[in-house]
Amino acid sequence: MKLGKLIAFYDDNGISIDGHVEGWFTDDTAMRFEAYGWHVIRDIDGHDAASIKRAIEEARAVTDKPSLLMCKTIIGFGSPNKAGTHDSHGAPLGDAEIALTREQLGWKYAPFEIPSEIYAQWDAKEAGQAKESAWNEKFAAYAKAYPQEAAEFTRRMKGEMPSDFDAKAKEFIAKLQANPAKIASRKASQNAIEAFGPLLPEFLGGSADLAPSNLTLWSGSKAINEDAAGNYIHYGVREFGMTAIANGISLHGGFLPYTSTFLMFVEYARNAVRMAALMKQRQVMVYTHDSIGLGEDGPTHQPVEQIASLRVTRTCLHGVRVTRLNPQ
Repeated sequence: MKLGKLIAFYDDNGISIDGHVEGWFTDDTAMRFEAYGWHVIRDIDGHDAASIKRAIEEARAVTDKPSLLMCKTIIGFGSPNKAGTHDSHGAPLGDAEIALTREQLGWKYAPFEIPSEIYAQWDAKEAGQAKESAWNEKFAAYAKAYPQEAAEFTRRMKGEMPSDFDAKAKEFIAKLQANPAKIASRKASQNAIEAFGPLLPEFLGGSADLAPSNLTLWSGSKAINEDAAGNYIHYGVREFGMTAIANGISLHGGFLPYTSTFLMFVEYARNAVRMAALMKQRQVMVYTHDSIGLGEDGPTHQPVEQIASLRVTRTCLHGVRVTRLNPQ
């Protein structure tokens, strides 16, 4: 998809919580990202606003790949005794050092006082209101010209289901109840995706390189490529990345993302699953092979504590609903 609008900043300060990184950190971050196909801008003065602005403008001009901005910084900048050391990483400077830092930086204002000229530069309310008004006017004109498309956009951005969804879902469930079949739960999941996919144009997702096993592909699946016209993402073996991307899609709005892998591999996605729960994001996580009876690959693929841990995540964070399809 090229992702030309993605600009990431790398804080290159040579410090970790353990101290200076010389002697053990051998990664060439810039070359690594260039190998990934990123546009990399090196040696930016991270303490100079003009340098950062120039780098951002250069990155915006590159539309066919994401950009990484390597910013040279001094951690604890301005602190006479702790600048450039890990002591300023995760601990307060202390009153005495704060006083020295304020003197070093020439900062004479009281704590929490924002000088009016700085506040004015950062106050984006007026500009934001103008842009929002312009967008609303444009959307009103669009809605007048294309009322059906505008209504669909509004529905999707609100996270509402189509008006006929409940009736068609009940009809589908009634047919299943009238003709019960002994099938694997993952096949039942695929049948549900096949039934509901055509009703939900916002349904977007994929699998972490396990689609034939998870059964997340359906007849309407179309792989997303550079034109972004599809609805299926081949994530590769990237459980965490997959779930984190789904979080981003959900946060953007307008889509109902789903992800899938073996239940055992939720461990690789754990942090992103937890973030989804904390943020109460709407996404569907399909975890198949949820029984030790489906452990042909051995104990490394046999889930034991995973369902319980997901339910604890739900209880503690109030964000994950765990539903298990009873395997037949």
